[in-house]
Amino acid sequence: MKTLLLSLAVLLMPACMSAQDHTDAFTIRIKGMRCEECAHKVKTRLLKEKGVESLSFDLEKRTATISYDQTKISPDSIKSILKGTRYKASPYNENDTILRGMGLQMSDMHCQNCANRIMKRMEGMVGIDSIAAHVDSHYVFFRYDANRTCKAAIREVLGEMGFTPVNYYTSKDISFAYFLIPEDTDVEEAIEMALSLEAVDDANANKQKHSLAITYANKYTTEEKLLEGLRNAGIKATLPAPHTCKE
Repeated sequence: MKTLLLSLAVLLMPACMSAQDHTDAFTIRIKGMRCEECAHKVKTRLLKEKGVESLSFDLEKRTATISYDQTKISPDSIKSILKGTRYKASPYNENDTILRGMGLQMSDMHCQNCANRIMKRMEGMVGIDSIAAHVDSHYVFFRYDANRTCKAAIREVLGEMGFTPVNYYTSKDISFAYFLIPEDTDVEEAIEMALSLEAVDDANANKQKHSLAITYANKYTTEEKLLEGLRNAGIKATLPAPHTCKE
């Protein structure tokens, strides 16, 4: 019996190795792919083709990494599939400069000294192209190279500096809420709870500042409703006292 199993393994091994050898992957940039829905459409279209095995996406870079069977399809054939759609394929190089913009609202950026501290720290960060701070609206716009940094990394550095950044939009339909939370609050749980509330677009918590910031659609909820929702969910949030900047 052992001899028979060994013989079968030896016979099957070349076929398995051959199948693995036929698989390759390449990365392309896809113009017009801006969101998860766009990526889903690209994925659905390409996976219909025989030989396309899997896809993964980086929406900040607007790239797709495609695994395919070399015996069934080629990269040029895959690229040509997208020609008749709104999503156009172009070459990708890891040395490309891919500029992206991001606006962040920080209610805890209270004054010009706060803004200056942010700009001094962030200007030295790899991948940052330019920064514009607007103290009156507690808003900072970052232009960055998505091939060298990302939104998450920028937000992480700001968090380490003691700020609580959330998505910013220039719309009268969008507002921002800022709460204090107890020191022993699980910040990940607080973020998850906030995101589950009606009309919340983004949420972020800072363990260092014991703060929770929220971006929300003001047509459907209010700061008071958000506070009530957090408390009902077990997050003992409170409104901060009027700020007096000590910097």
